[in-house]
Amino acid sequence: MTIFTIDEQNNITAFAGPEEATAANTTPFDIFGSERKLAELVAGWPATRLVTLWNSLPGVTRVKRFKSLKAAVARVWKRIQGLGEAPPKVERKTHVGAGSPQGAPAPRKAAHSTAVQHAPKGRKVAPARDPAAPRKGSKTAQVVAMLQRKNGATLAEIVEKMGWQKHTVRGFMAGAMKKAGYHVESFKSAGGQRTYRLNR
Repeated sequence: MTIFTIDEQNNITAFAGPEEATAANTTPFDIFGSERKLAELVAGWPATRLVTLWNSLPGVTRVKRFKSLKAAVARVWKRIQGLGEAPPKVERKTHVGAGSPQGAPAPRKAAHSTAVQHAPKGRKVAPARDPAAPRKGSKTAQVVAMLQRKNGATLAEIVEKMGWQKHTVRGFMAGAMKKAGYHVESFKSAGGQRTYRLNR
């Protein structure tokens, strides 16, 4: 049975089962396997997050709001059912269209940063990239600033500053920071505290 995970950045990934999802994810995520479970999950969300989620899905018509939570959940659930299926083959046309070479498929728009992804064998599909400057004031920007200090930042300092649990910090370092292209060094300080620092 296919199950889905969704993280704090609204990335949705399909997995063959819960064990595969748990093994593949290092950042905090929610898991659901039915439309009912999805409805329970998003019931506590602000309406804007559900709109953002929908608008980030590839190939959808963007909306400003939904008439009801039930309608939104039904649309999202229906849309993600095709995750993991092979895209249909593009047939070559026998005539030349205006502005495009014969048989060339129409150019595709770049996927939004929160686009739905399918991860075969439990791995997220994400191209390697150089670290870009995080959005000013974002959680990532705050953590990066701490890690850029000469001695880095201890796990306890990050927990206190961000208000996160220890496992959330560890997952953030192994997942979100790596995905953003940062190389984070993890070591124990002279005092024996787990410390993180950006490799220069």
